[in-house]
Amino acid sequence: MTDSALLEAVSFDEAGLVPAIVQDASTDQVLMMAYMTAETLRDTLDSGRMVYWSRSRQERWVKGQTSGHTQMVQEVRLDCDGDTLLFKVEQEGGACHTGYESCFYRRVEGEELVADGEKVFDPDAVYDDA
Repeated sequence: MTDSALLEAVSFDEAGLVPAIVQDASTDQVLMMAYMTAETLRDTLDSGRMVYWSRSRQERWVKGQTSGHTQMVQEVRLDCDGDTLLFKVEQEGGACHTGYESCFYRRVEGEELVADGEKVFDPDAVYDDA
C-alpha cells in the first residue's frame, strides 16, 4: 500500500484526527495512544519517525524531540473501520512522559490504581518546565 493509499483509507474524525495505538515491535507491549492528523501521518510515513498531534497544545509533536526517546516505525496497520491506526515501533528510551516505559503502567487492583510498570528515566532530568 502506498502512503497516499493509506491516507485515503483512513477515516479522520470531525476534528481531522485519528487515534494511533503504539506497540513495541519486539515485545508487543502497548506503549501509548495518541492522535494524528493527515499531515502528521504523512510526516510519519515520510520520515519513519512517529509524529503526532497534541490536542492539549494544538500543535505538531515529534516523539522524542525534547526527550530523545524516539519511536521508529517498523510496521503500520489500519483497523477494519479505517478509524484507528496501529504502529509497531522501535522505542528508544521510555514512551511515557512520566518516565515509564509504557503509558499503561498502572493497573486496577480492587479500588486502587497500582503502578507496576518499569520507570526507565527521570522526567525532571529530561523535561524543562521553564
